[in-house]
Amino acid sequence: MYGCAMPMPNRKSVDDFFAQVTDVQRPHLEALRELSRAADPQAREELKYNVPVYVRDDKANLWMLQNFKNHCSLRFTPEFFETQRALVEEAGYESGSGFVKLPYGRELPLDLLEKLMRARVAEFDATGS
Repeated sequence: MYGCAMPMPNRKSVDDFFAQVTDVQRPHLEALRELSRAADPQAREELKYNVPVYVRDDKANLWMLQNFKNHCSLRFTPEFFETQRALVEEAGYESGSGFVKLPYGRELPLDLLEKLMRARVAEFDATGS
């Protein structure tokens, strides 16, 4: 196992996921949850892959939230994220295949994250996937 991953407790629901996060993780993850709900009120929160996933029309995963020891991630499909990666890099955030890495010791770039979420919703609205 890689050093950045934490053992993942088994969760029963999205609320259980949030109940189990640490005090260090909580502010970022709660803010991401609020932002997710505001970015697409039609999206449903589901527990998939043991993390919160925001789903539209029972068809598509819009994005998911992941928690690690020193950071959390907002993860999209790699195909969508590649169209947005430059915005993330310009803002000075580390990214990978489909995700932006959000260190707990750094303020969340809420405007950037909202822009990413709304772009993903627009993509879903245009393509249905």
